[in-house]
Amino acid sequence: MMKKLSLATALCALSTGAAFAQEIDVKLGVLNDRSGVYADLSGEGSVVAARMAVEDFKAADKGLNVEIISADHQNKPDIGSNIARQWYEVDGVNAILDVPTSSVALAVADITAEKNGVLIDSGAGSTQLTREQCRPTTVHWTYDTAALATGTGAAMTNAGGKKWFFLTADYAFGHSLEENTARVVEDNGGEVVGQVNVPFPAQDFSSFLLQAQGSGADVIGLANAGGDTVNAIKQASEFGITQAGQKLAALLFFVTDVHALGAQTAQGLSLTEAFYWDQNDNTRAWSKRFMDIQDAQPTMVQAGVYSGTMAYLAAVEALGSAEDGKAIVAKMKEMEFNDPLFGKVTVRGDGRALHDMYLFEVKSPDESTGEWDLYNQISSITGEEAFLPMLPECDFTKQ
Repeated sequence: MMKKLSLATALCALSTGAAFAQEIDVKLGVLNDRSGVYADLSGEGSVVAARMAVEDFKAADKGLNVEIISADHQNKPDIGSNIARQWYEVDGVNAILDVPTSSVALAVADITAEKNGVLIDSGAGSTQLTREQCRPTTVHWTYDTAALATGTGAAMTNAGGKKWFFLTADYAFGHSLEENTARVVEDNGGEVVGQVNVPFPAQDFSSFLLQAQGSGADVIGLANAGGDTVNAIKQASEFGITQAGQKLAALLFFVTDVHALGAQTAQGLSLTEAFYWDQNDNTRAWSKRFMDIQDAQPTMVQAGVYSGTMAYLAAVEALGSAEDGKAIVAKMKEMEFNDPLFGKVTVRGDGRALHDMYLFEVKSPDESTGEWDLYNQISSITGEEAFLPMLPECDFTKQ
């Protein structure tokens, strides 16, 4: 919606020779888990990141009047869908940000396409967002299960972990992560010797871990995230699984998870991320500001909300409007972005954001110099290597 300038303001602008400009109202909704197993990796921290993006973009100076609201989808697709519909139909939201939990994200992507809004997803992992359920109004910003598999799955298989057993969170994200990792394991000469579907969320992993222990697998792949992954690793340690020689692959793991576990328990774990707070001067400076507000280092999901919001605002500024979601996403696909956290990012025709991913290893307590000094960077992976090729039918720049 365009705001009209007052007559006095217009006359003042004309008398000083200033350009006549109109403000653009932009309403952003951060939709995520604010109370459950994913609250630490997204939650209020993602709202903080979105506000920091608006501040750093200098939105007000550029005529963008940005309002940010937030809600808790409780990891339930029906609740997420109802909130998204209310936001678009009643509350005038232009774009929805974050949305971890793939089952919720896929439902919100459909409503966003129906209402011609914009979904910039940072928190969900399912590749379906840019494949089977690709939409011209979806941008998948931070990571996906294919990128995680390319990093952690390939690295651990090539290091000798040829036999895998998966503990899989029983919803879209977990199945996507298992499927993508199994493909990478097999492509690198490994095999899957078993798997078990685990209810989401779960507290007790004992029976599932005992199945994995008895499978003869070299690697137990944890195709889950957040509190579920932390609980599984703690219980595996209590059962002496890693001490007996089996390795754990935390296929989606965050710096907040490592911090919660402590380096003593998490040391040696390989993991793939799009961002780490201590990578360079830019990430350290931004993360210090974030930590001053949130009292924790940012996760890649929260950093992705910042990066994706900056890109969205750039497209709105370029178009001069926030009303047409399809047009905004199309504009994002024409632009190249460069921000202090993700560096260079381009958005492909299917809505997949392309940027580098990184393979990290958790430091031992002896290596760590502080509470949040947790990772060694092992290697980087280009966006072209990390993410799956685009399906021709999902290239919305050709339609």
